[in-house]
Amino acid sequence: MPVATRRPPLRPASLAVQIPVQSSAAAMPMPNAPEPEANATPSAALDQFAGDPNFMTSLARGLLVIQSFTPQTPQMTISQLAAKTGLSRAAVRRCLYTLSKLGFAGVEDGSRYALRPRMLTLSNTYSASNSLSTAAQPILERMSAALHESFSVATLDGDDIVYIARSTVSRVMSDDLHIGSRLPAYCTSMGRVLLAYLPSDQLEKYLARVVLTPHTPRTVASVDKLRLALRNVRRNGYALVDQEYEIGLRSLAVPVYSPTGRVVSTLNLSGSAPRMASFDMQTRFLPHLRNAAAELGAFLR
Repeated sequence: MPVATRRPPLRPASLAVQIPVQSSAAAMPMPNAPEPEANATPSAALDQFAGDPNFMTSLARGLLVIQSFTPQTPQMTISQLAAKTGLSRAAVRRCLYTLSKLGFAGVEDGSRYALRPRMLTLSNTYSASNSLSTAAQPILERMSAALHESFSVATLDGDDIVYIARSTVSRVMSDDLHIGSRLPAYCTSMGRVLLAYLPSDQLEKYLARVVLTPHTPRTVASVDKLRLALRNVRRNGYALVDQEYEIGLRSLAVPVYSPTGRVVSTLNLSGSAPRMASFDMQTRFLPHLRNAAAELGAFLR
């Protein structure tokens, strides 16, 4: 199997909780507002809540520390965490002390900290209480067993998609994707579906603020082209993305509707581009995806 190239790093997924850079009410830039710093640290996002007596800054800082641990950086020192979050060393130390006392983190090799298995209780609580995630997993596993491909369900969280259910086969290239993984919405098939069915005002706010980073030479990197791609998704009822996030990876996604007709999530198939032709995905697999999406939507009634 071809080795993927130009692989971008996955979003932090420790809790699938992100501190927003700005609230939805402030998503559109205000006249004469200062431009955000290009190298702003995650802690800078907390400044917008300054003066809010109900906002727990200490809790928010703890979440920033938790989200800094990734598959690429599973262990870090206090200095590394301070640099990554933008928090002071003293603040990071207090967060780690509290997390360690509660069993959510611990020291490795004397000075490096890592998350502990107890952290899984937080994500499992969400999965167990979310009817969509609970209903999706057996459907995806049944599809993988019958079709020998990898399938996923995701929802939109801010400007990213978040995986809430996933079944895999060993030959899929993106085998490090898992429940809680975050990917940019604009260059993924599931993201395109979720963006395409947003209310028009929300979509326009997204298009006004999104930075279209070209992850591969195939990535749609202009707002006009993305807008056209989203119109095609609504017209066709599915999104096919060909190697825009990762070279060698092709994916197909369809919407999952709630009983009220609102798109609440998306279901997709991903596979190796050299092995799986676009025409084959659309003719052989699209009907299976649509049937599974309809079955999943029925659980929401």
